[in-house]
Parts: sequence; C-alpha cells; structure tokens
Amino acid sequence: MPAAGDTPPLVVFDFDHTLYDGDSGSHLFAWMIRRRWWRTALALLLAPLFGPMVAYQPTRRVGISGFVWAGTVGLRGPRELDALIDRYVALHAEQIRARLLPVALAVFQQHRVAGDQVVVATGAPPELARAILAFVAHEDVPVVGTLVGPRLGGLGAARHCHFQMKMTMLREAGFTAPVAVAYSDSSADLPLLLAAERPVVVNPKQANVAMFRNVLPAGTPILNWGCPGRAGEPVPGSAGGAPQRVP
Repeated sequence: MPAAGDTPPLVVFDFDHTLYDGDSGSHLFAWMIRRRWWRTALALLLAPLFGPMVAYQPTRRVGISGFVWAGTVGLRGPRELDALIDRYVALHAEQIRARLLPVALAVFQQHRVAGDQVVVATGAPPELARAILAFVAHEDVPVVGTLVGPRLGGLGAARHCHFQMKMTMLREAGFTAPVAVAYSDSSADLPLLLAAERPVVVNPKQANVAMFRNVLPAGTPILNWGCPGRAGEPVPGSAGGAPQRVP
C-alpha cells in the first residue's frame, strides 16, 4: 500500500514481455500440468475448447481458467498454489533469471532510486511475480496480479488482472494517484497506457505497432528492451549502454 501524505509519481510496470521475456504464468501452469500424466491428458482434452478462447480478449479469462484448473485440480486453495509457485521458481531459478531483461530492470531501478512509487501490475499470479523479482532484490515492490479461487475441485481465475480490470485492481489496492508513467508491451494494457501521463510501449508484437501509434499520443516511445522476436526501437542498454527512464 502507498504511504499516506504526499505521494511520489506513480509508475506502473507490466511484467510479462516487459520485465520478463515471455509469459510467466503460462510457463508456471505448463509445468504444473506436466507434473502428472493425467493432468497433461486433461489439458489435451480441454485444449480444443479453451485454447481458442485464450487468443481473444473477451474470452481470455475463461480460456486461461480452463488450463489453470487442469493444473490445480486437487489443490485446496491459493496457499497451496503459492507453495507450488515457490517450488517452481526454486527448481527453475537459472532459466527464470535468464529471462529477466537487464534493460528493463535498469529502468525499473532508476525509477526506484528517483523515489517514484513503483508497482507491478500483471496478469500472472502476484506470488509468481514477487518470487521472480526476488532474484534481483525487488521483492519489496508492490505487485497487483490475478487472483484465484476455488472452482470445481481446483482453482480458477477469480479476478483476472487484465485490460480495464487491471486499472480497477490498481485503484482498489490503494494506488489512486494519477499514473505518471506506464510501461507495457500489450494491447490488453491500453486502458493503463491511455491513463498514463507518459505511456511507454516496450517489446510489442510487430502487428500491434501501427495500432499503438494510432491510439496513443504522438511521440509515445515504442522501444525494444532486448526481447527477441518483438518489435520496438532498440535502446542503448540493449548493447551494453545505460538505458534511461522516462523523466
């Protein structure tokens, strides 16, 4: 929660494809599904129905919930999921650390050193983002993420921190100041980017670049922070320089 009194500039970072190269939640739940052969079989049975839903924004929450359920059948609540997340991160520490984007982390740290109020808002479970940020000594950063709850003997997304709900959940978490700067790769974060005084698009899909240029203010930076296969203008830090935060 933000401190009372004068509030420093609020800076919001997405997590996947912004600080982390990839979809951290998909990596987690794929591992959870592969833990048991019957979970894999269950996910394969669900894939024809739920797989296409993941690709479309209006049905994404339902699609993701199907695979989350396949990976969590038998778990009794979010605490057991958090324990599995910690185990997953410990078992895959080297691979996860390699996916953290140094350029992104440098900008992240610059905002923190400047005294900005930095928060991570992600579609992944918040415990996952916290555990990964702990690798780079940022475990104290507030994280707002997707909340899960009981569903048919497993767990499902109760509140998906995605699209307009991301803004709603940020406000409900107490981050009510105007968003000074927002960093994200995703078209699903348009409500966040449009709410920011200074939006910054990082590591977008090439297919979304024209859309971002059309709907965001003229001159909005569209950058690549060293995320392979993604669009955006490479920044000096990608080649070993010192990337700069948005002032």
